[in-house]
Amino acid sequence: MFLNLLEAPRRLLALVCLGCLGLLAFGLYLQHVVGLEPCPMCIVQRYALVLIAIVSGLTAITNKNALLLSGASLLVLLSGFGAFVAARQSFLQWYPPEVSTCGRDLYGMIETFPLKRAIPMIFKGSGDCTKVDWTFLGGSIANWSFVCFVVIGLIALTLIARLARQR
Repeated sequence: MFLNLLEAPRRLLALVCLGCLGLLAFGLYLQHVVGLEPCPMCIVQRYALVLIAIVSGLTAITNKNALLLSGASLLVLLSGFGAFVAARQSFLQWYPPEVSTCGRDLYGMIETFPLKRAIPMIFKGSGDCTKVDWTFLGGSIANWSFVCFVVIGLIALTLIARLARQR
């Protein structure tokens, strides 16, 4: 089935967009229904998913190979960024620092500090980022997020290779 989807890159990109929207909806469900508060790293991963959904959705609209190739390349970068943040959070969950302080949320940091100081603060894990509140098959949300970002990146790389061969 995946090979059939490679023949129709626009459908594959639409599925990536829908998958990201589903992951975002699940994150909102965990936040608002289950009551799990997202940490700054979770919020950054959500932003990466939103950007991937937008890029894949807009790229799925086009029929030009050059735009499909550009969109898939951007997806590789965005999914790599999301995978990096998820991997960092997973590392913090497996090896929590001895002193864990929670700190401010993303919005509070951006409102209080200039952007060049707030961005490094976001990527320094806090007490919330080390906490594992939910697991599925032994993996935390950060672990599963990493897997999803890697799968999206692999799909985009496969799409790039396929489109490059068609040229």
